[in-house]
Amino acid sequence: MAESAAVEARSVTKTFGVAPDLVRALDDVSVAIEENEFFTLLGPSGCGKTTLLRLIAGLELPNSGDILLAGRSVVHLPPHERPVNTVFQSYALFPHMSVAQNIAFGLEMRGLARDEIARTVGEMLTLVKMQGLDARRPGQLSGGQQQRVALARALANHPKVLLLDEPLSALDLKLRQGMRGELKSLQRRTGITFVFVTHDQEEALTMSDRIAVMDRGRVQQLGTPLDIYERPVNKFVADFIGDTNFLEATALGEEGGFVRCRCAGGFELLVGGIPPAPGATVTVALRPEKIVLHPGGAHGTVTQAVYVGTDTNYVVQLSVKTDLGVRVQNAVDGRARFAVGEHVGIEVPPGAARLLKD
Repeated sequence: MAESAAVEARSVTKTFGVAPDLVRALDDVSVAIEENEFFTLLGPSGCGKTTLLRLIAGLELPNSGDILLAGRSVVHLPPHERPVNTVFQSYALFPHMSVAQNIAFGLEMRGLARDEIARTVGEMLTLVKMQGLDARRPGQLSGGQQQRVALARALANHPKVLLLDEPLSALDLKLRQGMRGELKSLQRRTGITFVFVTHDQEEALTMSDRIAVMDRGRVQQLGTPLDIYERPVNKFVADFIGDTNFLEATALGEEGGFVRCRCAGGFELLVGGIPPAPGATVTVALRPEKIVLHPGGAHGTVTQAVYVGTDTNYVVQLSVKTDLGVRVQNAVDGRARFAVGEHVGIEVPPGAARLLKD
């Protein structure tokens, strides 16, 4: 692990309860998060992502392993002595205080001078675009505005690390989408390391510098959004991130740096991954948008076409037991390109599909 990491978890294990009902929330987890990085912990409910965030914040203690901030072990430090702040899913604003008073609260607890507090509050209001709303109370604000106040309060103390526990989940879809860009921009402007927890794959892909995909207390894959989406290391990651077809295929051998595989319906494709022995049965992950359909082919038959605006989602039957999901951009006039019952050929660019481990 790099010594310069802003946050580091070293072989961290955390359990809850006692046998026979013992729950292993984190199982020997190690990650290093760099300075000024937007780092996301992504996974389904119960995967351990929030537990890891609470360990970094000091709200929980590990059973074993270590937590380091800027190379210094903090596992025995209480939360208020760690250079981190947390934005919770509920925002946890004081309802009886104004926006300005909420932002100033942590600064007042530190005993800062009034003029310094006023200056910092003004800076934070400008940073989160809340100028002129300083006298309002949380009940007079929209969900998005409340989230900005929570961010401003957390940033006012100039933490080295900002921890965000699903802060967008309470917002409606349009507002959530808009806040993603604002949150990423805020991280870039402040230069603070953000550690973001979410179960929303789109949030993770659009905002993160790197993502740790977690399941059952372990990190399944750590990498950039491009790595995670295009080169999943196992079936869980491929299935959790985006839409994926899982095809059983026969490996035919190496060809041009890829593995040639034959799938149901007789179509062949060149797949990325570690070459197995020729003749081996393998699992291939293939994204719906990577597939090209040709009219009049003999590989399969369109059995379903669902219009979704810019695209149409097709189901192509390759065999009695095998269906293929395909996403195709609609024609300029919006019409779908293929009809139910139409016979089609299938083409997949070399390397667009991946061999998977279970």
